[in-house]
Amino acid sequence: MSGVRVRLTFPEALVREPVLALLARDHGVLPNIRRASVDESEGWIICEIEGEQHAVDAGLAWLRDQGVRVDPIGDVVAG
Repeated sequence: MSGVRVRLTFPEALVREPVLALLARDHGVLPNIRRASVDESEGWIICEIEGEQHAVDAGLAWLRDQGVRVDPIGDVVAG
């Protein structure tokens, strides 16, 4: 298992969508929310995403495709 620490920024259109649940279900990764702020118009989450490297990479690409801004904020999460 490997992982990354990222800041996910959600536009208004995605604030009410179960994006992390879909990420976990469809990509087989484990998101661990460390800090978050969400209101009606936007939101951000500091998240550790762990899983097989190919699944983590595919999950991050999927998040970007959905319109989520993905910014790496640290080293790889040690497993």
